[in-house]
Amino acid sequence: MELAISILLSIVALICFAGGINLLLKGAYPFLPESILPQRILDNLVRFLSGIYFGFSFLLAWAVFQVHQQNELIYFLGIIVAFSGLGRLYSRVKVGSAGKYFDFVMVLEIALGAAIVLLQYFR
Repeated sequence: MELAISILLSIVALICFAGGINLLLKGAYPFLPESILPQRILDNLVRFLSGIYFGFSFLLAWAVFQVHQQNELIYFLGIIVAFSGLGRLYSRVKVGSAGKYFDFVMVLEIALGAAIVLLQYFR
């Protein structure tokens, strides 16, 4: 079970690392229509949240190497991953789908979070 948990946490850590770096470098501007001037507050918020996203990858990487010593933390990490997917689901309900890729990511995040929690429960 520990190996499976480590693998899932590693996958999420890589996703957070790559996604965090990508959004930190891009900011909000590439996602806005060309006719809209840069939005400083929005860019600030996007980079702040992507910094958290990026930083979470290091916590996950640390947890991968400490999984044999951790119990409650693994549940907490799994819940955070599942809630990231649930946040996407709420966005989908409120404003519609952002596309098939984001729908896939939403399902993946919910499934990975649930799998981490379940594997920890049965460990």
